[in-house]
Amino acid sequence: MSAASASPPPPPLPQATVPNPLDLGAGPSDKDCPNCGSVVPADDLFCEVCGYDFTTGVMPEPVAVPGAQQLVDDVSSAAPGARPAAPPAPGLAPPTSGPLTWVAEVWVDPDWYATQESDDPCPSPGMPGVVPLWDQSILVGRRSTSRNIHPQLDCGGDHGVSRRHAQLTTDGQRWFAEDLQSSNGTYIAPAGAPLPTDPIPAGQRTEFREGDRVYVGAWTRLVIRRATPDEQ
Repeated sequence: MSAASASPPPPPLPQATVPNPLDLGAGPSDKDCPNCGSVVPADDLFCEVCGYDFTTGVMPEPVAVPGAQQLVDDVSSAAPGARPAAPPAPGLAPPTSGPLTWVAEVWVDPDWYATQESDDPCPSPGMPGVVPLWDQSILVGRRSTSRNIHPQLDCGGDHGVSRRHAQLTTDGQRWFAEDLQSSNGTYIAPAGAPLPTDPIPAGQRTEFREGDRVYVGAWTRLVIRRATPDEQ
């Protein structure tokens, strides 16, 4: 058969477009982090997950943890194949002496959520998270890698809590709360009392007793108490 009578080749099939899984769930006001792929608000300058800087396109400098390199060197000189343990998180270093004295219970309080005007759905309440308190000054807030904020009481799931929301301090016996100019205020009420309606004054230390309720954000309730023998 001559070339003139040969049938023309069939047209190429259109290629299917495979959606990028990192783009799923991104709304018109969201954008993707090119470093870790997390979906963040369009007007954010930093990725709150990995700290990527959208303006300069670089990652933040790593935060030096005192003693971390010595820990790596010590383990590296041990048995081959041993892996170094992670250094302690800032503010959560183990005590130099004595047992654990204080702990904080972090609750999801549906009653407090019902009084707040939050668009976020309230998590299912359950048993509280128990956080050991080694320091005399405790930051309450939400972690931010890009801003180097690492609160000892991290309320990261509650977006009604400011990054640096409140500071709790103790002299060993008494406790004080200071609101750090938070967006939604810090509230305190005794155990068994009605929910508080007035926040404590911002920038002033307010004494509260062991077992009192400290309310922050849309649903978070904090209770400072002495550690049980098992927790010690």
